[in-house]
Amino acid sequence: MNAPAGARNNDLLQETIRKLPAKPNRQLGHLPGDYGLPVFGHTWGLLTNGPKLTESMVARYGPVFRSSALFQRSVALVGPDAARFVLLDQDQNFAARPAWNTILGGLFDNGLLLRDLDDHRSHRRALQQAFKKPVLESYCRTLNAFLAEGIGSWPVDSYFDFYPAVKKLLLDNAIESFFGDDPTRDVAPLNRAFIDMLNATLAIVRRPLPGTNWRKGVRGRRTLEAYLESQLGARKAKPGDDFFSTLCQAADDEGALNDREIIDHLLFLLFAAHDTTSSTLSSMTRILCEHPQWQERLREEFSALPDGPLQLDHFAQLPQVDGFFRETLRLHPPVPAIIRRAAKDFEWGGYALPANTAVFLPVRFNHRLPEFWSSPGTFDPERWLPGREEQKKHSFQWLPFGGGAHKCLGLHFAEMQTKIFLFHLLRSYRITADPGHKPRVRYVPLEIPGNGLPVALSRV
Repeated sequence: MNAPAGARNNDLLQETIRKLPAKPNRQLGHLPGDYGLPVFGHTWGLLTNGPKLTESMVARYGPVFRSSALFQRSVALVGPDAARFVLLDQDQNFAARPAWNTILGGLFDNGLLLRDLDDHRSHRRALQQAFKKPVLESYCRTLNAFLAEGIGSWPVDSYFDFYPAVKKLLLDNAIESFFGDDPTRDVAPLNRAFIDMLNATLAIVRRPLPGTNWRKGVRGRRTLEAYLESQLGARKAKPGDDFFSTLCQAADDEGALNDREIIDHLLFLLFAAHDTTSSTLSSMTRILCEHPQWQERLREEFSALPDGPLQLDHFAQLPQVDGFFRETLRLHPPVPAIIRRAAKDFEWGGYALPANTAVFLPVRFNHRLPEFWSSPGTFDPERWLPGREEQKKHSFQWLPFGGGAHKCLGLHFAEMQTKIFLFHLLRSYRITADPGHKPRVRYVPLEIPGNGLPVALSRV
């Protein structure tokens, strides 16, 4: 029996995506825009102030423009309509794997974001088992205990660098939540291995030459792989409440994941959950220092809850916390742009774009468009509350978790982790910035503090 036409088309498109050249199409001269400096393009502007670079390019060239940075030519498609066109992708024009593979390939291979079409859908179904409400409730209990203890160990009445402190806390927590209980585990080498992998994502030289970040990153992946391989049998025989066990069970239930795929997904989930939440909590902390009245407002809302840890069912009773969370992600989305690669020729905004074009959606810029947000540069969590609800003007105007088929599977976990952190921080402490340090921000590859974000805690 012949395969259905839809399946044949899917297979053909998957093969087309697989055969796309590693380097994107450079024949973009018919589009508005410029490539900046010879060889380096706009790399310096991207690294030093990416938002300013995007603003200047949109002002000069409009909502479709070509540019070059980090040795790659690409095309920006600006605005919620363009985001809907690319992310819903009803004509199957765009692929995620070849776009993200240039950054994550060789380190976080075969994660969910590096899969497309039916391959992506089947793996997403299996991974959804790890994010159902009963499983999230189990994570919620773990997070309350771990974050309360971790925040309680930080210094009081003296300045410390918040970003490295929260990054370490979340990484320790992620290894505990994702990898499960293991009394024999030495966390330090696993942490080091993962950090080496993260650092390698920015490597220019992607060969394992002695002394390079890439070599350290590849070695770090091998360290984590070896540890997870050693634990597979135990997780299958006696599963716990962690991500690792849930993925092992999902593999048995769905019949979709083999041992290698379980490890690939676990490493990618660790990457996706850890760095983005570190970015979000750093932005929230900086905002709380700049707007201390919001510390009091959130503390008051948390204090109205019943005694005990924060539960998922409490979230509906926290509209101001939710507005604060969403407004922070509007102004400071951890990932400032979504990238794709064109699988075939397409048209947008009156322009014809060729197959294999690298496309990016400037999420941070879109989050500040005055057509959709009043006083878009102003921090105003009340814009999310009943009576205003500015987010309802367009379904793709707010995209910190992406959209369409690749919308972040762990968005509820990220929300839960962030709100539990704020709950334990603000119920016990006030937080102030060091007046001797001017906040600095690094925008690539994620928005993070450029100077560690020195702060001090004082007990409430």
